[in-house]
Amino acid sequence: MRPRRDAWTPGRVLVHVFLVFFTLATVYPILQIVTISLRPSDQLYSTSLALVPPGATLRAYRAMLFEKPFLLWLRNSFIVSAAVTLLGVTLASTAAWAFSRFRFAGRREGLYLFLMTQMFPATMTMLPLYVLMKNLHLLDTFAGLIVAYTATALPFCVWTMRGYYDTIPVELEQAAMIDGCNPWQAFLRVTLPLAAPALAITALFSFMAAWSEFLVARIVISQQSLFTLPLGLESLAGQFQTEWANYAAGSLLVCVPVMVLFVLLNRWIVSGLSLGGVKG
Repeated sequence: MRPRRDAWTPGRVLVHVFLVFFTLATVYPILQIVTISLRPSDQLYSTSLALVPPGATLRAYRAMLFEKPFLLWLRNSFIVSAAVTLLGVTLASTAAWAFSRFRFAGRREGLYLFLMTQMFPATMTMLPLYVLMKNLHLLDTFAGLIVAYTATALPFCVWTMRGYYDTIPVELEQAAMIDGCNPWQAFLRVTLPLAAPALAITALFSFMAAWSEFLVARIVISQQSLFTLPLGLESLAGQFQTEWANYAAGSLLVCVPVMVLFVLLNRWIVSGLSLGGVKG
């Protein structure tokens, strides 16, 4: 007799043990951050294994929201991330459509050039980026951050959108043009709505690329009034003392907008992943 599919074979037990171990290893650092944020003092290490430490308090969260300029950092990060998301989705959706639908000189080279930019680590671009921003008078401006983040996220977004456009039959656009639409109207009314899952992934990637980035922000921004969330949190680490509880509380608060955005876009993201598994 064949074993039932739900039988607990040794291989299946090992897989589940590995998954449980991997999950615990992933969740443990987050639980540690929660514990540190609840401690009554700036204590990084402790011999206690309790998730809720003795004398737990929400003082660190209150300090971050009402005593520190956290809301200013939040506003700055939201302005930059929203602009990068809007630019990233707009430029990636149109550029990828051109690469997918048209045949022109340099098309293949342009795609490979986009791909090559992802091979270099960000640290290699710090010096030329600073020189470029200085010559363009974009230091200490949101515009400088927006340009840098958009340029960084755009290659990946173009490749993602182009791959999805390739799964949409070009005959749909041709049918729309027969009905009286020009190519641009066919793109806006037919292709773009069908590409909603890819647009959601592009928007999420663009937002996250700008929301949590530190190195570029450290080079471009020096004025404290323009600090984004990563820069603001880094300022809590002093030379002789670090506000660990505030640092941990701020780190958890930074995650909330990204989690909300992921929940809002979850339906389209799951749809895009499932469609990508059966198309092409």
